[in-house]
Amino acid sequence: MLKDKVAVVTGASRGIGKSISLALARQGAKIVAVDVTLKGMDELLAEIKSLGSEGIAVEGNVTVTADTETMIEKAVAAYGRVDILVNNAGITRDGLLMRMKDEDWDAVLTVNLKGAFLCTRAASKVMTKQRFGRIINIASVVGQMGNAGQANYCASKAGLMGLTRSNARELAKRNITVNAVAPGFIVSDMTEALPDKVKQEMAAQIPLERFGTADDIANAVVFLATDASAYITGQVLAVNGGMYM
Repeated sequence: MLKDKVAVVTGASRGIGKSISLALARQGAKIVAVDVTLKGMDELLAEIKSLGSEGIAVEGNVTVTADTETMIEKAVAAYGRVDILVNNAGITRDGLLMRMKDEDWDAVLTVNLKGAFLCTRAASKVMTKQRFGRIINIASVVGQMGNAGQANYCASKAGLMGLTRSNARELAKRNITVNAVAPGFIVSDMTEALPDKVKQEMAAQIPLERFGTADDIANAVVFLATDASAYITGQVLAVNGGMYM
């Protein structure tokens, strides 16, 4: 479905970003895998090759304008175009509101929200000339419903949804769609380290009674990247097992 399309994925070296990269490659896309470190990238590129596709790894910080421009330039230099951008890079620095440090607020907003803005700005210049593009932002269920101890993270993800809608309106006339995926509780290194009782309590909040997987998110991204979603833009696709409706 995505044969010869070129996808730039940020935060690609592990977790959800890695699953997204592999899912897009499985559909034939060429992957430009971006992260602040190249650790784990050799393994990712080998897996992409085993799927019959190809890719390159780019070291870059999404909060640095020059890096975001370079990652797009490298994608164009390698493959001639950029069809898909997945803004997945993100961090957490949790803490109660009254104790949250300025630097923890700033760091999370800068990576999660400004980073997506910078990458989108760089990629949209290429997509506008092509008159085609798919931009997919990875938001979060807590950006929709809030969560105690995550004021910075929730604000960044809520802001990302607003950015999604605004950019969708601006770029639609150039045949560029902009959507977001809002994951719920997802199986990760962090959730796996939790005590079983805590995991059971968390799962009890979910109508489907289980955590999601990185592949659940990747499958949603693939849908939004393909022609099957060509008439969808400015939307937030919730992948949360019914946790928030």
